[in-house]
Amino acid sequence: MQSPKFLALATGLALAMLATTGHPLSAQERTIRIFTFEGYTDDDWVKEFEKANDATVNVTYTGSVDEMFAKMKGSEGADYDLISIDTSLFGRYIEQDLIIPYDMAKIPNTANLLPAFQEVAEVQHDGASYGVPITWGSLGLIYDVDEVDPAPTSWEALWDEQYAGRIIVLDDTNNNIVNTAIILGFEDPFNLNDEQMAAVKEKLIEQKKVLLSYFAGFEEGNNVWDSGDAVLMFSMGEFQAVDLKERGYNVEYIIPDEGGVGWLDTWAMSKGVQNAELAHAWVNFFLEKSVGERVSAKYGYGNTTSESEGLDYADRLTWLRPAEDFNKRTEIWNEVKAATAN
Repeated sequence: MQSPKFLALATGLALAMLATTGHPLSAQERTIRIFTFEGYTDDDWVKEFEKANDATVNVTYTGSVDEMFAKMKGSEGADYDLISIDTSLFGRYIEQDLIIPYDMAKIPNTANLLPAFQEVAEVQHDGASYGVPITWGSLGLIYDVDEVDPAPTSWEALWDEQYAGRIIVLDDTNNNIVNTAIILGFEDPFNLNDEQMAAVKEKLIEQKKVLLSYFAGFEEGNNVWDSGDAVLMFSMGEFQAVDLKERGYNVEYIIPDEGGVGWLDTWAMSKGVQNAELAHAWVNFFLEKSVGERVSAKYGYGNTTSESEGLDYADRLTWLRPAEDFNKRTEIWNEVKAATAN
């Protein structure tokens, strides 16, 4: 009979050999860590993926693109396997070496992508694909039909003093600056000169006179609405209106006359991915048409594998692109939030 000490050493050696050869050691190695916004990891399809892949999906939600970038940079991507980012952010993540390209041969369901999403230049770098498009939508205006009269047709409703203390706005650097540049009629809201940026900053500070609060994330924004004061919102998208209606509110979602911000979200693979095979499997699974259809049916925004009913305003959207200087934009937005409105 071998001694307990010998057995312990043998077991340790076996485990070490398994670790170096890459064979599964524990349930943890069949876990995929996803850092995302609410709406992309519903139990309906997460459980389906887990069963099909004998894996566990661990989800961390973020409230803003700024928070996501800060956390990814803080750990150099080590805490997550996949993240959901829009097309405007790839330059920033690639420059900081936080994401890595896919092996597209392991994602055969890209064949399901609609033509508009087959070749997206913003997710390509040096001939490699760093992102896979999954959903699209807009950052529209939500208003309470019973309280806002007449119905708004312009973003200027978010500066209307008659609704002071009843307006909430997404706490997001780039989207606030882009949307405000659109409102001001600037031709290219992603490449602003100093004079244009100063005008955007002044406009956003002026808005603070009527704001109830900023919010981070779908849930936080709708919970603020639930408090009973808000009647107008610069929203994170269609899903917020869907959720508010489900909560019993008589709201409408619009893209005002000036137009609005359009986004195309993707799955991107973290530099710190622990199980690249499982990450590819998740992305491939997400491109099954049945998953895209469920995402659209439940959350109200478009998917990239099937046509989405009711989303007929794409021609009034300005699709997100990389900005001229994201760090400068972050400084401007922080100055706006710290400022006191005159």
